[in-house]
Amino acid sequence: MADKVRVVLPDGSKREYSSGITISEIIRESNPSLSKEAVAALLDGRMADLSEKVTEDSEIKIVSFDSKEGKGVFWHSTSHLMAQAVLDVFPGVKLDIGPSIDEGFYYDFDTPRPFEPEDLNKIEKRMEEIVKENLPFVRKEVSKKEAVEFFQQRGEKFKVARLSEMEEDRVFLYQHGNFVDLCRGPHVPSTGVIKSFKLLSIAGAYWKGSEKNPMLQRIYGISFPSPKELDEYLKRLEELKKRDHRVLGKELELFSISDDVGPGLILWHPKGAQIRRIIEDFWITEHQKNGYQLIYTPHIARLHLWETSGHTGFYRENMYSTMQVEDEEYQIKPMNCPFHIQIYKSKLRSYRELPLRLAELGACYRFERSGVLHGLMRVRGFTMDDAHIFCKPEQLEEEVIRLLKFSIWMLKTLGFENLQIFLSTRPDKFIGEEQNWEKATSALRQALEKQSLKFEVDEGGGAFYGPKIDIKIIDVMGRPWQCTTIQFDFNIPERFDLWFVGADGNYHRPIMIHRALLGSLERFFGVLIEHYGGAFPLWLSPVQVRVMPITDEQNSYSADILQRLQDEGFRAVMDDRNEKINFKIREAEKEKIPYMFIVGKKEVQDQSVSVRKHKGGDLGKFVLDELIRKLKEEVKNKSTE
Repeated sequence: MADKVRVVLPDGSKREYSSGITISEIIRESNPSLSKEAVAALLDGRMADLSEKVTEDSEIKIVSFDSKEGKGVFWHSTSHLMAQAVLDVFPGVKLDIGPSIDEGFYYDFDTPRPFEPEDLNKIEKRMEEIVKENLPFVRKEVSKKEAVEFFQQRGEKFKVARLSEMEEDRVFLYQHGNFVDLCRGPHVPSTGVIKSFKLLSIAGAYWKGSEKNPMLQRIYGISFPSPKELDEYLKRLEELKKRDHRVLGKELELFSISDDVGPGLILWHPKGAQIRRIIEDFWITEHQKNGYQLIYTPHIARLHLWETSGHTGFYRENMYSTMQVEDEEYQIKPMNCPFHIQIYKSKLRSYRELPLRLAELGACYRFERSGVLHGLMRVRGFTMDDAHIFCKPEQLEEEVIRLLKFSIWMLKTLGFENLQIFLSTRPDKFIGEEQNWEKATSALRQALEKQSLKFEVDEGGGAFYGPKIDIKIIDVMGRPWQCTTIQFDFNIPERFDLWFVGADGNYHRPIMIHRALLGSLERFFGVLIEHYGGAFPLWLSPVQVRVMPITDEQNSYSADILQRLQDEGFRAVMDDRNEKINFKIREAEKEKIPYMFIVGKKEVQDQSVSVRKHKGGDLGKFVLDELIRKLKEEVKNKSTE
């Protein structure tokens, strides 16, 4: 080991240090203010604890909480902090795992009794004491055998089981105080770094997600470097709860899930079905305008179709069991593409027919474990807004540009102005020729660049059968949702032996593009509910106008207004209950109806109507003809205000 090491610092400068100096010491010496931000480091591109010693020439970069990696380190460290507190408060509890997740962390425990909400306060109090102790996180490398013996002595059967599945001969343990856990790390330097945290909820979780395994107790939490950040997060969480599509779906009578029908299977109520129909009609109209041909395909097919497509090999665990029909096995469809291919193959295609764009709102069924089902966001039965484009190689770039324009326009029209775009390239394991991959990836990249679209490159993130563009929509709460996918496929055309006759009279292999625009209608509807908080814009709202007479004396005139609105194509209803007008207004506000037409004596005399907008208050009096023109314009423009 050399006496001196040369280190490239975060600012790009180089310095020489004594071998064995810690990363923390280097950062503190080179930039004291920067050291306060660091929760971990990148040592030659590898995540490392700040306490790790540098023994050879290296490059160091800090990892702060502001980064995705930094949040993961901070939250995972907090899960260890929580686990120690749980063991201290509830001796005898056994540990499983405690990872960081997209927002926060959780830890799974095997407990003699389920945790109660009041238990979280006890655990938090003990966590605060551990933070004040400022215990360092210490990493130790041991043999797997030593680790097994250690956890066996403590009766940690789940840790032993996890170790038995690991291929490594050497593993890492992390210790702070008397708490020791199996972990790869890295972690923050000490418990004192974790200034602000909150335990959020308790849930049951099957070990390894299988219903055949024991039910464990899972505690979710969140943490931040400062109280201010925690307060802001908790306020945001309250807003998210108000927008929860499962709650609003029930309150607004949009959809439900019945135990008698089965988990993950959606029942669309009249109001939800109305919105779905509006979206479907919009989808169909715009697809036809953009050169797509609409098709319908069956819900089941012979099993050999899925064997040819490769789904039985790559996707079997997400497919339902087969059914016997006249001594043949049939499979309920998990996706639409093999059917679209059969339509392409129904006759010999000419180059003059390409690109051929086939689109379908196709019902699909996938087996999702009960533990991951979540309202509309994760279901077992769903409608995929699917399209497949078959084209010549030289049409790729132009077709992708067309797809991008169309997809982005559709998403923005539905109210999503902020988008994140990713270009996913060839993974380590892939099929097809590298030359075709490069050509396809280049077509995707050039299409994005020609549209002046900002995008990130996800190196190696493509599917094994082709590169892709993913578009995520950002909702009003700043959350990204995977939506549009534009994906090349070099696999299916070969598996199904697809051809077209070129201008030269020879047979050529078409390139196939998978394209989902909204993803699934169910999931997109869930996002839409939360994005608008259930207060849909006029063009999407299941009830656009509620006419409300103040007394029975105005019922006749109100009925005339209602009829006129319905004749003009508006989705309007009348509230002629014998209730006070303020009560009717509160009810309409609660149901998030865009416009309320209030009719009293003066309105009857003036042959006018007083208008109130949801969350907008009184707009004043209007002549009905003028008002109808305004509302028609709002619907036509698909205004989201």
